Amino acid sequence: MISFPKWKSALVILVCLLGIAYTIPNFLDEKSLEGLPDWAPKQQITLGLDLQGGSHVLMQVETEAVIEKMMEGLTDTVRDNLRDGNDRIGYRNLRHNNENVSLTLRDIADREKAREKLASISTITSTGQPSHLIETFDDGRITITPSEKTIDDRIISVVDQTLEIMGRRVNEIGLTEPNIQRQGKDRILIQLPGVGDPKRVIDLIGKTAQMTFHLVNLSASSSGADRAPAGSKILPFLEDENRSLVIRNRVMVSGENLEDAQATLQNGQPVVSIRFDSLGGKQFARVTQDNVGKPFAIILDGKIVSAPRINEPILTGSAVISGGFTTQETQDLALLLRAGALPAPLKVLEQRSVGPDLGADSVAAGEIAGLIGMVAVIIFMLITYGLFGFFANIALTMNIFMIMALLSVLGATLTLPGIAGIILTIGMAVDANVLIFERIREEVRNGKSPFNAIESGYQRAFTTIVDANVTTGIAAVILFVMGTGPVKGFAVTLGIGIICSMFTAILLSRMLISTWADKTRPKELNV
Repeated sequence: MISFPKWKSALVILVCLLGIAYTIPNFLDEKSLEGLPDWAPKQQITLGLDLQGGSHVLMQVETEAVIEKMMEGLTDTVRDNLRDGNDRIGYRNLRHNNENVSLTLRDIADREKAREKLASISTITSTGQPSHLIETFDDGRITITPSEKTIDDRIISVVDQTLEIMGRRVNEIGLTEPNIQRQGKDRILIQLPGVGDPKRVIDLIGKTAQMTFHLVNLSASSSGADRAPAGSKILPFLEDENRSLVIRNRVMVSGENLEDAQATLQNGQPVVSIRFDSLGGKQFARVTQDNVGKPFAIILDGKIVSAPRINEPILTGSAVISGGFTTQETQDLALLLRAGALPAPLKVLEQRSVGPDLGADSVAAGEIAGLIGMVAVIIFMLITYGLFGFFANIALTMNIFMIMALLSVLGATLTLPGIAGIILTIGMAVDANVLIFERIREEVRNGKSPFNAIESGYQRAFTTIVDANVTTGIAAVILFVMGTGPVKGFAVTLGIGIICSMFTAILLSRMLISTWADKTRPKELNV
C-alpha cells in the first residue's frame, strides 16, 4: 500500500477548497461581492498600473533648495557659536552662498578664538574626513565649507524623508497599491493605479506644505515699503498675489509642532482646525500673550494664508486657519498638514497616463497566452503519460487556483510581468510531475511492482524536485530584493508559483495517484 495518511489527505483537500474559495471573488463583480455573507472571502487581486491604468510621475527633489536650507542652518549655527558665552566675538558681513558661509572678524586678534568656537561644527564622517572645512585668512575672513559627502548625505536624507512623507500622504488619500520609490540620488518615481483625478493627487503628493507662523513687521507694512528691512521679507497672499505684507523672518511657531489638522466649518465657512503638540502649544501661547493686538501671519509655502489679529491670548494649543477656502481645499490642506511637510520642493520631470483600455488589452492578451499555454501543457501530459498525465493536469489546474488565491490574500499587485510569471509557472508546474513519472517509468522497467514503483518514484524524485525549485526560488528572491517595480511583480508571481507547484506536485498529485492505486489495485502501470 502506498503511504499517504488520511489526515494528510484531509489537509490537502482543505487547502484546495480554500484555494478555490479565495479565487472565486476574482470572477465576481462588485454587486455580487456585496451579496456574499460577511464570513466569505471577498479579496480580489489588485491590478497594477499597466493593467488597470493610472498615472506615472517622475519627480526630482530640488537639490538647490536643500543646499540653500542647509546653508541657512549653518549660518544660524555660526552666529550662535560666535555669540555663545561671555566672550562673544564681533563680526560683520555674515553671509552664505551655495558653497560656503563666510564672515569677517571685527578684530583680527580674535581669529584663533573664533576658530575654537567654530570647531564643533566640523565632525569626522564615516570616510574619516571632516564634515566641514574651516579656513581663516590673514585679513580676518573666515569661511566654513561643507564637504561633498556632507552635502550628498543631506540630499539622501531629504529624499528618504520625502519618501516617508509621500507614503503617509498616499495612505491618507486611500489609494490602492501605489508604488513610490527612489530612482537615483534625487529622483522619486510615483505610480498610482486607477487614479480618477491624477492632477489633484499629484498636487497633494508633491506639494511642499511647509507651514510657519510669523509676526508682521507693522512699521514696514504700514509704510508700504517696496523693500523689506533687515530681518524681514515681503510675501504675497495666497488668495491674491497683488496683496502683500512685510513678515519678520523669525519663525515663532513651526508647522512641525502640529499634532492634528481637520477640515471643519466656522460661521458657515470652510476652515482648518489645527492642534499643536505640547511644545508648539506653549510657543503659541507665549507668542499670543506677548503680542495681543498685533497681526499674526500664517505662511504656507512662502505665501500668506491669512494674517488675523491676536485679540486675546490663546492658551489651549488650538487655532483655526481661514482664508476663503473651498470645502475641498480645506480637506486637502488638513490632509497635507497631518501627513507633514516635505523637507524640500519637488519638480515634475515626467508625467504620463496609462488608459484602462490599454490595460484591458494587456489582460486579454495575458489571458489568451495563459490559456494557450495551459491547453498545450494539458494535451502534452495526456499524450505522454496517459492517466497519470490526467492526474497531473488536475494538479496543474489546482495550481492556478492556488496562485490566484495567494495573490488575493496577500494583496499583491498583479502587473504585466506578473502575468508572464504566472504563464512561466504553468510550464514549471508540471516539471515536478514529469520528474516523478519518469522515475516511476524507470522503476517499472527495473521490474518493480506498481505500488513499489510509485512509492520509489516519488521518493527518488523528491530531492531533485526540491533542488530545482530551491535554485529557482533563490533567483526569485534576488529579483525581488534587487529589482524594482515590474521586476518585483514578476518575482512575486514566480515565487508564489514555485510554492504552489511544490504543493500540487508532491502532495496533491500523490494523493490522487495513491487513492486510484488503492482502489483499482493495478497489476501493471502504463506511464
